[in-house]
Amino acid sequence: MTIEKTKRPKVPALLIGNATQALIEDVFERKDVFRGAQRISKRIVAWGSPGSQASRNPQPVEVPHSAVVIPEQDLVDRLQPAESEAHGETTAWTIVTSRPLPKHVQDRHFGSRVAQASAVQLKANCARDACWIESLESGWLFLLPGLSSAWLLSVGGPADELLAHSRMVGAQIESVSPTAGEFPAYPRISDPLCGSGIGDQLGGDGWLACGSAAMAFDPICGDGAGNAIREAILASAVIRAIAKREECGQRDTLFVHFRTRLLAAFLKHLALCRHFYAACSGEWWAAELRRLDEGIAWCRGQLGGEPKFRYRLRGFELEPVAE
Repeated sequence: MTIEKTKRPKVPALLIGNATQALIEDVFERKDVFRGAQRISKRIVAWGSPGSQASRNPQPVEVPHSAVVIPEQDLVDRLQPAESEAHGETTAWTIVTSRPLPKHVQDRHFGSRVAQASAVQLKANCARDACWIESLESGWLFLLPGLSSAWLLSVGGPADELLAHSRMVGAQIESVSPTAGEFPAYPRISDPLCGSGIGDQLGGDGWLACGSAAMAFDPICGDGAGNAIREAILASAVIRAIAKREECGQRDTLFVHFRTRLLAAFLKHLALCRHFYAACSGEWWAAELRRLDEGIAWCRGQLGGEPKFRYRLRGFELEPVAE
């Protein structure tokens, strides 16, 4: 196996729930991955627009939440395999995990919103075990505490512009540093997601997209890291299944299964995003909601109805579903 590192900017803070923590620890057989990370025990949410029929109570609501906050680069470093594990015989498969995408792959995105990340200093009385989420007229704010500094994601506009209209998050912040970077906050998916090698760029037995090269989620719903792990499990299972069943001509069927599973997960994500965005009123929200609806319609068209799966995962292996 050969790992080719990319220069994709890393997200300064990830919020990872208990289920995803357990999945990562199980897959990597490591129980110390999140040792020392900032712990979160509650979410404080002010979501919706005054007067919106979908949101009768836009006042802050506190709900229990068990998670950790960890910088993406820190998590990558903790999970990075040793050199002896990472290099060996060259594989005949290509797993694309980061952008830029191969030339023949199209990026389908549904929205235009961008998130800016800024380091912030919290006020002394701000709860360090809480994350804060607030919707505004033209975007939303997500405040995450950290061990050394806290991070603010501002979606829809610069931090200073959104904080000027904040009714909750701004009250937790003492000062804001200049923006450290920005990244797309709209859902996007690659098309196609897998296939046989094409030319010199993706030769060998075939290729599959995983992680941010396959799909990217809106951070309002979280679970991007967990979904990336599940994609990797499925991709490795598909490759092993093809190796075992190549003589039976099941390569295309397994590719279809991989694509259908990812499309179904993306559709579920779009529907969840729609629930949040429909709760807010205003031109900005309406425009992003229209793009989400376009994505939902596109996914349903690609799936052609309720998806039917011919395989299922048992552990890390795929097995046919009895008909």
